[in-house]
Amino acid sequence: MRIFSGIQPTGRKHLGNYIGAIRQYVDGQQRAALGGGLAIFCIVDLHAITVAYDPAELRQRTYDTAALLIAAGLDPASCILFRQSDVPEQTELCWLLASVTAHGDLNRMHQFKEKSETQRELVSAGLFFYPVLQAADVLAYRCDEVPVGEDQRQHIELMRDIAERFNARFGDGRELLISPEHRIPEVGARIMDLQDPESKMSTTAASEEGTIYVLDEPELIKRKLNRAVTDSDDPPRIACDPDKRGVTNLLEILAACKAISPDEAAAELADARGYGDLKSAVSDAVIEMLAPVRERYELIRADEQALEESLLRGAEQAREIAAATLADVRSAMGVGPVG
Repeated sequence: MRIFSGIQPTGRKHLGNYIGAIRQYVDGQQRAALGGGLAIFCIVDLHAITVAYDPAELRQRTYDTAALLIAAGLDPASCILFRQSDVPEQTELCWLLASVTAHGDLNRMHQFKEKSETQRELVSAGLFFYPVLQAADVLAYRCDEVPVGEDQRQHIELMRDIAERFNARFGDGRELLISPEHRIPEVGARIMDLQDPESKMSTTAASEEGTIYVLDEPELIKRKLNRAVTDSDDPPRIACDPDKRGVTNLLEILAACKAISPDEAAAELADARGYGDLKSAVSDAVIEMLAPVRERYELIRADEQALEESLLRGAEQAREIAAATLADVRSAMGVGPVG
């Protein structure tokens, strides 16, 4: 088994990132090790430059993200952890895969439509081309599985289409590129804003009070959850229900923290006096889950040299794998010298 996933070094990572992606990475690392496979994780700084950004902040956020991933449980000695821009094979593969990517497919990407609407000065071609680079990121490593959040499902489907189209056109009966399967968590795939449970918790678009950050102090986590939107039912009803978005979101968070189903989380609160008990239970569970990560993060983040050395070691390992895939793709496409 070979697992790959990437994470952007933008903004502070929030509870939705942690439950939907980061915790999946740690689980994937363990499953790959048990199965004699390999887990590969990439901090995708090239994706981050498709929208307006500050160069100095990007470098710092890259170190922030690397430190957070390691604090959460990724072990650079047990997986490959690297920075995207250190592996030029991925960007070259992106251009080669453009030849089998339909313009119409890119034009239908929900994420492009949503992000382009927020760009006031420039909607970059990079933002439009984002899914092709994402496909190259994954296909370069011939992985079997991609842990992602629910919002990336469409991109994974496009990635599979690109791989299959490439194999059909250039593979000569061989599966040169592997179509990976996505792995989306059963619980917590979409954590919503605490103040606006109609909207997903977001690094950039969510409200400050509605977003729990992985590095928030316990008292701040409690305050945000105490102010979380529920509803006006009297008496209060703690249950998963499409008409009870705020309550359902809190139950999703509680279930994800405790590794149970949302219905089981609701059952545990059958004797609750009201929504205050629900919020208190969620606060305790979130604080307990995030406390070890926050404590380890401070020590790891303080040593930027160690982080840089770790990322560069990971890039060397990643380049060895990606170079082999790129050589096969170039050969099949008739690009470059005969080799």
